[in-house]
Amino acid sequence: MKAALAIVHDAAATGSERAQPAVRVLDVSMQYGSAAPVLSSVSFDVKQGAFLCVVGPSGCGKTTLLRMLAGLIQPTGGAVEFFGSPVLEPSRDRAIVFQDYTKALLPWRTVAGNVSLSLEACGVAEPERQSRIGQLLATMGLAHAADRYPHQLSGGMQQRVQIARCLAQKPRLLLMDEPFGALDAITRQGLQEEVARLAVESGTTVVFITHDLEEAIFLGDTVIVLAANPGRIAEQIDVDIPRPRAQLEARENPQFLSTRHRLFGLLQGH
Repeated sequence: MKAALAIVHDAAATGSERAQPAVRVLDVSMQYGSAAPVLSSVSFDVKQGAFLCVVGPSGCGKTTLLRMLAGLIQPTGGAVEFFGSPVLEPSRDRAIVFQDYTKALLPWRTVAGNVSLSLEACGVAEPERQSRIGQLLATMGLAHAADRYPHQLSGGMQQRVQIARCLAQKPRLLLMDEPFGALDAITRQGLQEEVARLAVESGTTVVFITHDLEEAIFLGDTVIVLAANPGRIAEQIDVDIPRPRAQLEARENPQFLSTRHRLFGLLQGH
């Protein structure tokens, strides 16, 4: 897993970048036409290298918020900043992992070919491309499957390919939209541990959307709870559980249990 350090970032952040948040959401609102607002007055910061999880009921604007961070859509009020600059369009510094891995991968490309896609878009030369693909597949436990096609892979392996393809572009911000929601429990827990390790070892900033409260607590340094109608921050909770985290030990930690109780109460309106 140590290879991830070389894969994700080429250079350390400058002193001025370390002194400011990686992401800043400033009084953001979103409304489509005359419909009811999706988001209202949402503000928060994400430190460089932090892992932020966002939970909330369906329809509270979680995916809309993630799309704003990616630069795919613009808020109708407020602003989103990335290392002090406004987010106005997509960037290779920000990569998104979607829940539906079956639609994210190109079925006519092998595992290696799908990972290569990001490198081709970045203009990486063929010799370096092959070296980086090998590193990424080894990091994600996919080296043995390089020549397989998506339909020959399990759901967990397909999602690993999508994550590897995102990491190939060396993002500084990894945006994840319920990426493990369609996976079985064992595969899901394994990928949670892998993503947590990769984020810590590489120093990548992560914003992770999920419906699963236990997933949010296990992965996050901080958990933001969004309330609905319109989407707004109900509470922001820091998770003080030491890293690295193992599934069983983390879930038995008193802070894990108390945080789960608090999150559940917030989502139930208590």
